[in-house]
Amino acid sequence: MPTPPTTSTPTPAPGRRALAVTLLVPVLAALALWAFAWPAARTAPRDLPLGVAGTATAAEPIARQLARHDGAFDIHRYADEAAARSAIEDRAVYGAVVATQRGPKLLTATAASPVVAQLLGQAVQRQAPRGAPVPTVDVVPAPAADPRGSALGSSVLPMAIAGVAAGALIALRGLRGLRAAAALVATAVLVGAVAAALTHSWLGILTGDWRAEAGVLGLSTLAVSAAVAGFAALFGPAGIGVGGLLMVLIGNPFSGVTSAPYLLPEPAGLLGQLLPPGAGGSLLRSVAFFDGARATAPAVTLGAWAALGLAAVLLGAAVRKRPAPGAAGPTAVG
Repeated sequence: MPTPPTTSTPTPAPGRRALAVTLLVPVLAALALWAFAWPAARTAPRDLPLGVAGTATAAEPIARQLARHDGAFDIHRYADEAAARSAIEDRAVYGAVVATQRGPKLLTATAASPVVAQLLGQAVQRQAPRGAPVPTVDVVPAPAADPRGSALGSSVLPMAIAGVAAGALIALRGLRGLRAAAALVATAVLVGAVAAALTHSWLGILTGDWRAEAGVLGLSTLAVSAAVAGFAALFGPAGIGVGGLLMVLIGNPFSGVTSAPYLLPEPAGLLGQLLPPGAGGSLLRSVAFFDGARATAPAVTLGAWAALGLAAVLLGAAVRKRPAPGAAGPTAVG
């Protein structure tokens, strides 16, 4: 029986390929500028959780003044300074204004966001009578090695790149199924240990439990790498590009790690916390500076990305092994 002729996919002409590159690069540049410049140009408080503490008579004028900043603050009321401090340590609010007999007193947490702490200081100072200085207490200070939080903010992009690189390399090296999943997990564990050794042991920008920080950094890497490898397993090499763009061009600038999610324009702040870079940054702050307070939501987000990515890797391998419809099975020899 004659063998049917094989058909090959026509290769695009060089002119078309050049045109595609010429048009694609400006689109990517516009996307990158939008993703990075738009949040930075529109930074402002949006429903930022802020406490007001004191008796109702003394605290009510402060709350009314803060409410004049339409949509800027989400006011939480507390009976006294101790309750406000507990709320800050629990990451329920970013700071609090305490009404005292001598005037307002500001409680901040530079470990949560030095940018927010500075912003709150300016906002409360403008409300002080006759320009009197407002006493400020840093309840949860940032580490001395990174007082402005710049080093912690700079760690998000390298971790995202490491995750994208791991997922892409595993996909391009042809690893499939359980081998790919095992390689992704092993790589993430090593990346987490190395990153914790650098950020905690050497630089001193993280001050929590070393093992917990290594676990967070590893889980963040796994969430990114598994997603990229999962996209590649389901959609081929194009999936690597999709995963990389999602994690680096969207996840990194929308993470809010350098400022706070509540300072980003909507829906960037919310979207960033649903992606691994933003969730990883929030979880790392909770573990490193707040004894794990408010760690559940970002941990679940990272775990979901990692689990779904690994499931996609296994599913892609199973689909590739399945015989094509109509393919002839093994012929029995009579």
